[in-house]
Amino acid sequence: MTSKTKKDRINEIDLLRFIAAIAVLVFHYAFRGHAYNDLSVMSYPWITPVAKYGYLGVQLFFMISGFVIFMTAANANLRSFATSRIVRLYPAFWACCTITFIAILFMGENRFSASIVQYLANMTMLSEFMNVPSIDGAYWSIFVEIRFYILIAVLLAFKLMRHAEYFMIAWLLYTAKVALYGTDLLSIYLISEYAAFFIAGASFFMVWKKGPSIIRIVTISLSFTLAIYQSLKQAAILAPVFKQEVNTIIIIAIISSFFLLLLLSVTRKTGVIGRMNWTVIGALTYPLYLLHQFIGYMTFNLLYEKVNVHLLFWGVMASMLILAYAVHRVVEIPLSTSMRQILQPRSQSPERASTD
Repeated sequence: MTSKTKKDRINEIDLLRFIAAIAVLVFHYAFRGHAYNDLSVMSYPWITPVAKYGYLGVQLFFMISGFVIFMTAANANLRSFATSRIVRLYPAFWACCTITFIAILFMGENRFSASIVQYLANMTMLSEFMNVPSIDGAYWSIFVEIRFYILIAVLLAFKLMRHAEYFMIAWLLYTAKVALYGTDLLSIYLISEYAAFFIAGASFFMVWKKGPSIIRIVTISLSFTLAIYQSLKQAAILAPVFKQEVNTIIIIAIISSFFLLLLLSVTRKTGVIGRMNWTVIGALTYPLYLLHQFIGYMTFNLLYEKVNVHLLFWGVMASMLILAYAVHRVVEIPLSTSMRQILQPRSQSPERASTD
């Protein structure tokens, strides 16, 4: 690896992705599945006080996405950007959606079901826009991501990426307006509930690429304030749903840590952690996120009364990591390579923080 390649890569992004994925997995397995909708018969109260905050891992995913998508789009045109998203998302999604569908057919029992029509609609990755239920509940965040990709695609289509920072400010101000005065017709398209995280990640990319500036510092500061506000508002909604109180100080500390970790990463203040190669675990996160939830619940439901609860909990976590690695190696890598050659034979190599 050349010195330039090292300079153009932020190794910490892969580690942060993995931390976010594990946080969500622990939230689902140790808390959400048993606490709401009776999806899982198994509870794991030993780590519930920590696990109940794991849903915030999705917010970290959105921050990372803001960073990486801006990096991908910085030197791209609309075609190359669209190709990068298709190649990045579809191969693992097709494999994981298929595996989950088969698992539901064999293990779903009364709690989980899926039809072939539902499966085929899900395979397009557009099922939400067709009002078709997702094969796995974890897919909801993908539809949020797709809306973000569309916004970036619009900027690329009109050759406005050089003015993207001003778009971010306008988007942030709109999001603040929605937070204070309520949603409107644009809210769903401008993903106002999570926009502050995407905007923060994009601004951190600009700091990494071009250095700090007044506009970037202000944007990150306002994003941080709005992210805290919206996270506390979300927690107030979720607490009665899950019948669990949450500590506002802990939520503020977690969101603050996301911003601090990205700040340390883009300013290269993470020491030995930033010099380590986290590529493998970073590559696991997407298939792990897609696979873990419903397959995990179904496994718990089948084996809860037959297997030691600790062995079952940690064994399923380990199994999901192994399955995610298999999907990455056996399906994602070869299929992504073939698709890229077909869709973009003379592909460029834009700057990348990690697997985009």
